[in-house]
Amino acid sequence: MVQKYQSPVRVYKYPFELVMAVHPENEEWTCFEQSASLDIKSFFGFENTVEKIAMKQYTANIKRGKEVIEHYLKELISQGITFIPRWTPPPVSRQKEKRALAVGHNPGIVPAESCMHGTTKEQPGGSCPAAEMASPDADKLDTEYIERYLGQLTPMQESCLIRLRQWLQEMHKGKSEAGEWKPEKIPKDEHILRFLRARDFNIDKAREMLCQSLTWRKQYQVDYILQTWRPPSLLEEYYTGGWHYQDKDGRPLYILRLGQMDTKGLVKALGEESLLRHVLSINEQGQKRCEENTNLFGRPITSWTCLVDLEGLNMRHLWRPGVKALLRIIEVVEDNYPETLGRLLIVRAPRVFPVLWTLVSPFINENTRQKFLIYSGNNYQGPGGLVDYLDKDVIPDFLGGDCMCNVPEGGLVPKSLYQTDEEPENSDHIRLWTETIYHSANVLKGAPHEIVVEILEGESVITWDFDILKGDVVFCLFHSKRAPETSRKEATSSSASTAGDNVQLIDKSWVLGVDYSRMESPLVCREGESIQGSHVTRWPGFYVLQWKMHSSLPCSGTSLHRVDDVLASLQVSSHKCKLMYYFEVLASKDFRGSMSSLESCNSGFSQLSAATTSSNQSQSSSLISR
Repeated sequence: MVQKYQSPVRVYKYPFELVMAVHPENEEWTCFEQSASLDIKSFFGFENTVEKIAMKQYTANIKRGKEVIEHYLKELISQGITFIPRWTPPPVSRQKEKRALAVGHNPGIVPAESCMHGTTKEQPGGSCPAAEMASPDADKLDTEYIERYLGQLTPMQESCLIRLRQWLQEMHKGKSEAGEWKPEKIPKDEHILRFLRARDFNIDKAREMLCQSLTWRKQYQVDYILQTWRPPSLLEEYYTGGWHYQDKDGRPLYILRLGQMDTKGLVKALGEESLLRHVLSINEQGQKRCEENTNLFGRPITSWTCLVDLEGLNMRHLWRPGVKALLRIIEVVEDNYPETLGRLLIVRAPRVFPVLWTLVSPFINENTRQKFLIYSGNNYQGPGGLVDYLDKDVIPDFLGGDCMCNVPEGGLVPKSLYQTDEEPENSDHIRLWTETIYHSANVLKGAPHEIVVEILEGESVITWDFDILKGDVVFCLFHSKRAPETSRKEATSSSASTAGDNVQLIDKSWVLGVDYSRMESPLVCREGESIQGSHVTRWPGFYVLQWKMHSSLPCSGTSLHRVDDVLASLQVSSHKCKLMYYFEVLASKDFRGSMSSLESCNSGFSQLSAATTSSNQSQSSSLISR
């Protein structure tokens, strides 16, 4: 086999033009020969350098040709083919002679063989409906089409794109075996190319990733999300993100004011499902805008730019449930929208940003991380900053520009809008998020709500985060060596609808100090407060988190009731309290928080109350329990 080519030449159907040749001494052998010549007469004194560069390029081409040959040999071996008979030209039948003669008299007729072999010269009026898979559009890519819609591609990359697209077409036409995966429709070349680039043009890995993504899109009807998804009014008001013109390269520009967003409030008010669908709709809009800009500017635009303003970012954004939801969203976007982010500009990064970056960066692809540009303080202003990537008339006003930006300013989501299990999200869509981060519960008078956590090894960390939506409760943490038995509140017919998910674990016959012990001092939690805390366990066993209704009136018969306590007891419902909670168990080596984050405390995020005396007591108890 002799390999001949001339550079620079774009080869459409295959990366190289191959010519078969038989070894002169043994006809069972195949020759693989490659030769080239380079004649440099004068190059400004850099003849030796140019020669070295040419040799390096020539060596790379030889290696690439060897990879192509080995690939096709492996394909034959995988199909069980170990011997291929020598090719001989088929005898020409009379029908073919007549057909060839007819072609000679009528140039408008093209023989089927010409279509099957991908003839480069197309006869006027010719067609080949029986060979749709081998039509010129399927066998090769036009140079003008590549430059207009796909960008620069090497012959090897172009070959990978053609082969993967042909495979999808074969699967789509039903040529796959029974039970084998079959695509619902063929994606565009731009879409296929994104997955190839994400896997460095490894066809096997790109095919696997693309198949999983197409299956995911079909299962959750993502192709129709722009027609079916309508963001709730609360999301439009408090989600601080939106599209804003384009950057200097023509990429669509998306602005996200993350520091002004109440991520915790949005998760609790809308749920993770709505936030994920909103992010997916943004990505779908981005792809649509890329296509529009490609037609507008006359050059391929396959990605967009994201500008993230971190002004206002602090520790309240780093609460674990929110980071967990963020990582889940990043995972979905990375798997199904690869190579769609062209550049990420992060401005006004505060001191707390390295903590968030440490948590998030391991879940971001290396190619994506290289597109990040981070500016702290006012470094984004002036040369080397935003002006290098955005036109001055596009820089938003809140970053010192002259352009008015319509991105919402966000703010705190009212807790009255928080969603509980009693108020499920009304949606006809198949759920993308099978598990919810937060759970809701009712605390009844005389019937606390309890959850159990089994710890197999000491030095584990139990973390919790809950909001009191209605009433006042007392939070406690207990430890027992015995496994408690679940018993739900026996609700009467009148109170069955209000019992909710109230669960009691500690048996009434258990004696405190004998059957179980208190690990944290009781923490009084008022209505509207947000509580976060953690506890480092010392012993294995069963730990019970308990919320019970708090009575504001003193129990002592000798003391007089205060007016404030009486009024508070009248205002608060005497039958039921509501709360939303989250908990998680971590190994101590995996817990990255500071010592203060291990203590129970009132979250400043709520901005509704300061730390109470009870919370300080809980902090001291938490320190002692370590």
